[in-house]
Amino acid sequence: MPDPFVLGVVPGVTPDRWVRVWRERMPEVPLRIVPVDDAPAALRTGVTMVFARLPIDDPTAHVIPLWEETPVVVAAKDHPVRLFDAVTEADLADEELYPGWDDAVLDVVAAGHGIARMPQSVFRATGRRDVVARPIADAAPTRIGLVWLRDSGGPLVDEFIGVVRGRTANSSRGTAPEPAAAPTKRPARPAKTGRERLGKRPRRR
Repeated sequence: MPDPFVLGVVPGVTPDRWVRVWRERMPEVPLRIVPVDDAPAALRTGVTMVFARLPIDDPTAHVIPLWEETPVVVAAKDHPVRLFDAVTEADLADEELYPGWDDAVLDVVAAGHGIARMPQSVFRATGRRDVVARPIADAAPTRIGLVWLRDSGGPLVDEFIGVVRGRTANSSRGTAPEPAAAPTKRPARPAKTGRERLGKRPRRR
């Protein structure tokens, strides 16, 4: 059996649809999925390609930008953000921000100590029900890209690029049209943002 094609994914990315196509198209090459935090480091330790959060500051890496992610604020269930469909950067100006999005940060936020920010896909992947999340309407989105080292290309890398770009099995890799990037998810109706600030909350220590 050939060596597996190792695909890294950062938190929040669900590659199921591409994995399914790969396994239908390339049944003789096993595909292994591994969680990744540092894409450049992972690519140097046996991972072939990574769905990574951009930007990637590595001149030896090749990047294909893909889709954008909606940023959200995460807060305790009784926080005023729960009253709105979305908030703005100004609404959050006086809040205490905890960087990161691991369980330790979410535990602090769930206890009512400040807020956290993260891509919406990352929040959904946590499965947490002890906090609330709302889109930040005027925040810049993050973006996911497909990343691999420039000197590690080959037929399998080309094949996976074709899978991600939506090429059919019979498409020419050299002439297939570029598909449109996946659309950014937006609220289904105009977001109800508060005209007033959420109000200063005492910072708990």
